[in-house]
Amino acid sequence: MQVECRENTAALMERYRILLTQGETLPVPIVGSSMAPFLVHQRDTVMVAAPVRPLKTGDIVLYQRSSGAFILHRICAVQGETLTLIGDAHTVRETGIRRDQIFGVVRFAHRKGKEQSPGCFWWEFFARVWPRIIFLRPMLLWGYSILTKPFRREL
Repeated sequence: MQVECRENTAALMERYRILLTQGETLPVPIVGSSMAPFLVHQRDTVMVAAPVRPLKTGDIVLYQRSSGAFILHRICAVQGETLTLIGDAHTVRETGIRRDQIFGVVRFAHRKGKEQSPGCFWWEFFARVWPRIIFLRPMLLWGYSILTKPFRREL
């Protein structure tokens, strides 16, 4: 998920940074399609808190790119002080993300109106299985898009 870096978004994210360091857990609505099919644009919301434990593979994190864009993606590898991240809808990994770029980690999500958290089936599937089948994602995402299109009947 990419949050466009407009002035109001940048100001909101700076407020979020401050509140997260104060121990708050804050809602972040999903904007964009990079975390589909787990998290869907304008349907789902995640609850983000400051990282309180070492980050690990499978965690969904909120970070700021060097370009200034705010992104919500999943960790697919940890190499010392740098991380490799990827959106669930992507096939290309983003490498070299520094830990200081990350200011939030998703604690749970409101997905399809239900709370999803670590331990539930879909959370664990997308954290553990989905990162291992990157090569299959284009085909699986194509099938997903076909299945989720609203049925349209031509008259």
